[in-house]
Amino acid sequence: MAAPSLGNTSKNSRTGTSPDDLQAEPASSSSQRKSVPKSHLESVSRNLFAPFSHRKRDSHKILADLAPVIMTPKMMAHAQTVSVRPRAIGTSSTRPALDFATIGRTPMRLGLGARRTTSRELEVVETASDLLTAALPDASSPEDTCMPSLLRGFEATVPSADSARARRRATRNVDAPRLGLKRLSLGARGLMTEAAEEDVESEEDVVLVATRERGRRGRKKRGRESLSANKVFGREELERQTREIARDKENLHVRRSLLHSDIVEITSKIEALDAIRTRLEEDLLKLQEDELELDDELLMVQERLELETSKNSHSGSMHASLMASSRRRKGPAFLPSEHDELPPGVAFMTLECGSTPITSLDFSEPYGTLVTASQEDAHPRVWDLLSGEEIGRLRGHAGTVKTLQVEAHLCATGATDGVVRLWDLRRVEADAETSEWDLSDVLEEAEEEGEGAGVVVDRPRTKPNGTRSSGAPEEGPSGPCVRVLEGHSKAVTALYFESDTLVTGASDKTLRQWDLATGQCVMTMDILWAISHSSTMPAGHLPGATAAAGAFAVPTPPYADGSWELYQDFIGAVQSWEYALVSGSGDGAVRMWDMRTGQAHRTLLGHTGPVTCLQFDEIHVVSGSLDKSVRIWDLRTGGIFETVKYEHGVTALQFDSRKIVSATGENGIKIYNRTSMQHSTLSTNGHIRPVEKLRYMDRYLVSGGRDAAVRIWAL
Repeated sequence: MAAPSLGNTSKNSRTGTSPDDLQAEPASSSSQRKSVPKSHLESVSRNLFAPFSHRKRDSHKILADLAPVIMTPKMMAHAQTVSVRPRAIGTSSTRPALDFATIGRTPMRLGLGARRTTSRELEVVETASDLLTAALPDASSPEDTCMPSLLRGFEATVPSADSARARRRATRNVDAPRLGLKRLSLGARGLMTEAAEEDVESEEDVVLVATRERGRRGRKKRGRESLSANKVFGREELERQTREIARDKENLHVRRSLLHSDIVEITSKIEALDAIRTRLEEDLLKLQEDELELDDELLMVQERLELETSKNSHSGSMHASLMASSRRRKGPAFLPSEHDELPPGVAFMTLECGSTPITSLDFSEPYGTLVTASQEDAHPRVWDLLSGEEIGRLRGHAGTVKTLQVEAHLCATGATDGVVRLWDLRRVEADAETSEWDLSDVLEEAEEEGEGAGVVVDRPRTKPNGTRSSGAPEEGPSGPCVRVLEGHSKAVTALYFESDTLVTGASDKTLRQWDLATGQCVMTMDILWAISHSSTMPAGHLPGATAAAGAFAVPTPPYADGSWELYQDFIGAVQSWEYALVSGSGDGAVRMWDMRTGQAHRTLLGHTGPVTCLQFDEIHVVSGSLDKSVRIWDLRTGGIFETVKYEHGVTALQFDSRKIVSATGENGIKIYNRTSMQHSTLSTNGHIRPVEKLRYMDRYLVSGGRDAAVRIWAL
């Protein structure tokens, strides 16, 4: 109650009325009405607020005058941005002067009910009369020149701001005869016809021409004076117009600032909305990936159901127990629970494989059995991925192993000696050199032991197609090599097998289909014959006449480290499924074959370099080439669905419904997201030289590089 008392004292001193007089007037009036106050508190309250009772209507007037200014949304938004000075924690007697911004932020609650009235509200009431007579703030503060003040912006945008311009325009109007300009304008634009002119005549359409009788017949016409010749404004009016024009220019500047601020605000909102849209699109793509993952998981469950249903009926056959090829298998794989604890995109295991680059690799399942082959090493290594230890070697080839495939415990290898060997990985031992037995070695040893003893030894039965079996005599030991397939005259560079069918491709420019149950070559397909009888092959598409003459060798594009080598694999990759076969060759063509007829029924042209790797599913064929591109082909149309470019040649790839993983001549492994079309690279704890080969299942990836190392990754 101290602040109200101070306010009353100051006000009474200005009006010249003492507190005794204030107390006398209510007392006399109450004695005249002969009414006694009910309590002492009511009497004190009446005496304190008596000077302000006559201003109750004034407060309503203040609110009515200021409401259009302070209650608009834009003004309230600007009022919130006005900096408020922090209150001092001391007992300072000086308070900031009230202005229009303070009035706009102060709630006007002046009801004299049971609620306590604050001293701030009393100051608002006392200062209201001065604020009503004061001029509005003219311009914004010097430190805030880019944004006009609250009231200045309101003053510049109200409709009355243009009244001065209209007044000045009215002062420039000159009294002149009625000319009918509107009628002339409509007639010039062809909007009135002559009939309408005759029927309809209005006061606006009549042209009045003032005429004067000429005093003399021979008097000459004088020139018409200017419309502004007789117009005189006066000094005061011109100065007023000068001030109005300056004021209008200020208003235009204020409006320009407000529009600029609105544009900036809208731009920021658009950027915020774009960010939200981008985030929502990413969430939508994530949902699409989740849907594809569920589809793959459903296929895996269905395949597993079929396998477990038919497992008992085919338990006696070595090949019948194999599932569909792991290269076509979809869905999640079986992984140890600790795999989830590994950080994704990091190589967590390294296997050293000698000193030469990796030429081929494959594994049976995550944390299963891995087979790797290196240059200048004829004996592939067998690894246990669970422990990271080498199990043994596959000894038998006389040249570098160029290609291999692992399915369950069966492994097929093709080498530069033109021979394809099948291995049973369960028979591999640590000392593979003593445990491996080839058919010719077994028979030669038995023949030497049988000389002079009258022992009859069966010679190896060479089959008409050049295939010889590696079945050893019952009394001889059996090694991991279970079959040797001979038929190609040059290096075997690509192979693929599923169930009892094996397809191989070699540098002799032929493809051979083998029956694994009998070991016989059932069909040979000639690439050169297909090229010569193809109607879609453009002239000069081959890298040169050397491919047809028998020699094929092209330099590879430089790797990321600057190295290069001669590429001599005319058949870069093959894959089959039932009667369908797809091959990629050194002429840059991807051919689709029918293994029932041995004919190439479609050729996909687009690559400008040798095709080094490929894979296909029910809808797409994905191929990689030394032309530094990965192409996705649509099997339904035979056209290119999508092309992914890289900086170096592509040497290996694998894809599923969500991504394409490829080795592109760099130290890192490239991953292309087919849903979001984004690229990423695996390089953490990775290779120190370019990657050559790779293979992955679910979230488990194995890669081999030119640094002679194999690295295991968690995806």
